[in-house]
Amino acid sequence: MKPTIVLVGRPNVGKSTLFNRLTKTRDALVHDLPGLTRDRHYGHGRVGGKPFLVVDTGGFEPVVDTGILAEMAKQTLQAVAEGDAVIFLVDGRAGLAPQDKIIADKLRRTGRPVLVAVNKTEGMNAGVVTAEFHELGLGQPVAVSGAHGEGVRELIELVMEPFEVEPEAARDDEHPKIAIVGRPNVGKSTLVNTFVGEERVIAFDQPGTTRDSIYVDFERAGKPYTLIDTAGVRRKGRVTEAIEKFSVIKTLQAIEDANVVVLVLDARQEISDQDAHLAGFILEAGRALVVAINKWDDLDNYQREQIKRELDRKLDFLTFARFHFISALKGTGVGGVLKSVDEAYAAAMAKLSTPRLTRVLQEAITQHQPPRAGNFRPKPKYAHQGGNNPPIIVIHGNHLEGMPDAYKRYLENVFRTAFNLQGTPLRVEFKANYNPFEKREASNLTPRQERTAEREKKRMPAHLKEGKPKSG
Repeated sequence: MKPTIVLVGRPNVGKSTLFNRLTKTRDALVHDLPGLTRDRHYGHGRVGGKPFLVVDTGGFEPVVDTGILAEMAKQTLQAVAEGDAVIFLVDGRAGLAPQDKIIADKLRRTGRPVLVAVNKTEGMNAGVVTAEFHELGLGQPVAVSGAHGEGVRELIELVMEPFEVEPEAARDDEHPKIAIVGRPNVGKSTLVNTFVGEERVIAFDQPGTTRDSIYVDFERAGKPYTLIDTAGVRRKGRVTEAIEKFSVIKTLQAIEDANVVVLVLDARQEISDQDAHLAGFILEAGRALVVAINKWDDLDNYQREQIKRELDRKLDFLTFARFHFISALKGTGVGGVLKSVDEAYAAAMAKLSTPRLTRVLQEAITQHQPPRAGNFRPKPKYAHQGGNNPPIIVIHGNHLEGMPDAYKRYLENVFRTAFNLQGTPLRVEFKANYNPFEKREASNLTPRQERTAEREKKRMPAHLKEGKPKSG
């Protein structure tokens, strides 16, 4: 089993920068602002052939008893309890802080192996910059630079030294990645915690609690999933802080990275233009979709009917998606959401055979022919699959450039019904067959006469082909 290494330290000492260095990714947000990371963030790393898991945590404020900082501290302590070793990161440029001593005392009581890493020491004398951190009583501090990579390999080799890591078994990565998206404070993190069965991410009654996209692996009934908890997406005019702009970008990237998106709406609020715009982005990205209307238990029958009418009116372009009315806090209806996720994932990744696609196409044309476009009627001939996630169906034929959008939607519905593609967008593309005679000048000769003329021309001497008298 891979050892789990937890990165701990007070805010803004460079934990996320080191996390990105160890995982060779840019998965963790990095910005010169304390408290940017709030949830546990997991990643995979490797050193000298030894794989490990690394956990980025929020800034540790163990002296605060209430509010978001207390929730972040609780997440950090839970990560330490789950981990096999701890890297306690301190700031070499700022020096030893009183808070570092409090954190060191907390870590000492956990019984986990702790190694002190003095960060931001590029260009400095290692012996001098680490001297004062011996006072923490956690062994020999190691000078590193997460931003520049100095000393990082040596640090990880020291941490990994006690662990005997077996070779990794072949891993099946073919499992759904599910992005949980929506406006701030609609219950995304609560839904993630309900799926996982533990308080895996901070769920706090304050908009904007989640800032980064947090990847959470879990299993249900023996089947693996990856959940992506994302920051709430506000209306563009209200995104003022640089951090919020980063968070929105990370949310959009999470949608692109996912196979299935769960769009969470708040039943107590009206369906806004922002909800519709976010749904439109998911559709443009071609991602399978499940819509979860949260906090449904708080409404009476009249309010529920109002919300259903509003959904039909404002999200009428999401007819392919399943809608679920849930309470993430109480767990009501959440199991149905996961079933629809499985259905949507299967549809998005479906393999569609060319013979059957062509048969369905021909049957659709027999029932309803495409309308004329100018002097010609489009003539679809055969179809094949051009990709998945979303499924792409490419149709070949003649004069397809004039195919109207209404007929394209008709074909999409026919294919969706025939292959049971519930929960995923479907793209139909047309590719007109090339006509080699299209750009040739009109001729009174028959095709056979043209071929004979071509053969005769090839037999002519070069000077006759150019219309010149033979020299000599």
